[in-house]
Order: sequence, then C-alpha cells, then structure tokens
Amino acid sequence: NKKAFVELLFWKSPAAACEMTKGYSSLQEGEGPTRSRVPPWTPQEEQELQELYWKYKEVEGGDIIAAILAHLPTPGRTRRQVVKQLVQM
Repeated sequence: NKKAFVELLFWKSPAAACEMTKGYSSLQEGEGPTRSRVPPWTPQEEQELQELYWKYKEVEGGDIIAAILAHLPTPGRTRRQVVKQLVQM
C-alpha cells in the first residue's frame, strides 16, 4: 500500500491494522469491530428482567441489580449488561 504512511498518522484499532496489512475487505464476516460479543436479549429474557425489576424495586436497603442477577435464569449476564438493558427498556 503506497499510501500507508498517511494512514499511520491516525489511530487504528487492531482490526483496522489487520485490514491495512492484509488488504481491505480481508476480514471475514463476523470478525472485527462489527461482531457483537454480547448476545442479544430475547423477548423472554426481557420479560423476566422486567418482572424481576418490579419485584425487587420496592425492597429497601438492598441492591436491586444484585438481586436481579441472583435470580436471572440465564447465567452469564454481567451487571453492566443488566443495567444497560434496564435503561434501554
């Protein structure tokens, strides 16, 4: 790439650097920054999350998110994912 020196003036992510060295459009589908690392919430999970929120919302002195995480049927969700989904809902 004869114009790589211009691209080196700007910050690159690892995926962009890989594309730059191997050629553009070299990344396969599902790789790089477009790949989602977080599985999407299903409508059933959203409904369960909403029910758990309303159940533990009124509990005083407790951490609502910790209570929700303890009772979520699907393991692997982080505190940040739960908070983000609640804000989106």
